[in-house]
Amino acid sequence: MQDSYVFRAVLATAVALFTVADLASAREVSYLARPGVLAKAFPRPERPVASIVSPSRSVEAMRDVYKEAHQLTQLMGLKPGMTLADIGAGDGYHTARLAPLLGPSGRLIAQDVSTDYLATLAKRIKSSKLDNVTVALGEPHDPRLPPASLDAAILVHMYHEIAEPYAFLYNLAPAMKPGAPVGIVDHAKPILEHGTPLPVLRCELAAVGYREIAVHMLRGDAGYLAIFVAPKAADRPRPAAIKPCASK
Repeated sequence: MQDSYVFRAVLATAVALFTVADLASAREVSYLARPGVLAKAFPRPERPVASIVSPSRSVEAMRDVYKEAHQLTQLMGLKPGMTLADIGAGDGYHTARLAPLLGPSGRLIAQDVSTDYLATLAKRIKSSKLDNVTVALGEPHDPRLPPASLDAAILVHMYHEIAEPYAFLYNLAPAMKPGAPVGIVDHAKPILEHGTPLPVLRCELAAVGYREIAVHMLRGDAGYLAIFVAPKAADRPRPAAIKPCASK
């Protein structure tokens, strides 16, 4: 487990590290790590991509009734002191609930591709005094996260919005520590209805070398949680060798 001191050292060497205050006031955003392999090196998905329509899936109070964040905590083994990435953090539902769990020795990276969402989220983080949270900008093909920095990552109701899934998964893998879980939450319905059928999800992650660990049905209306482990850098297929999954 990487402690807070080491994590800060990694971030200090990133290309451009910005503060929550900078983002909330000046709305200037940047990335935590150097860019990965460009999207043009990978095949395009042979399926639709859903548009990004909202920073929130549903009313937070309704999600709390079923303890959605607690379910992820238990099923993914999240613990104090871990470094977690909330990828596609949106309005910060999980960021606000999981950052306190990680504690002062843990870190949470709240990442998104929308500068508007990040600006709003930064204000929430500041007002809630979540001092262990770093806000980060990603790209549709690359989360731009520091290498070997994450004990876990969650992608909640956003996988169907990833425009370049093969490039994104390829570039995410180096940020994961060996054996670290990647948890994807989505509904098992068509992509244009803002879900991801499990066969599509399994096929796309397997195409990049991810290994499935488990699939759990969450209580309430949250859908499923599919947990994977990213491949080691040496085990990833060459971008040009990745075969896109058939459209479903």
